[in-house]
Amino acid sequence: MEMFFDVTGVVFLWLAVEYCLGRETADTLDEASMVPFADDPEVARRVELATGKSVNAVAPEEVKPGWVNLDM
Repeated sequence: MEMFFDVTGVVFLWLAVEYCLGRETADTLDEASMVPFADDPEVARRVELATGKSVNAVAPEEVKPGWVNLDM
């Protein structure tokens, strides 16, 4: 009986992943793989040079005059 639940669990997991990723295209998966590099423009530039793929980098927020940066 335990084997039935193991197999059922694996099949359910496989179907869930297949359902979630079934609508994705190669472009969206490729873009998602570049997200970890998007918050550091210098790293994004190095990844672009190494892979030839573009990274939509977001520049870090600059401190405005008169405002205190609490991250320090």
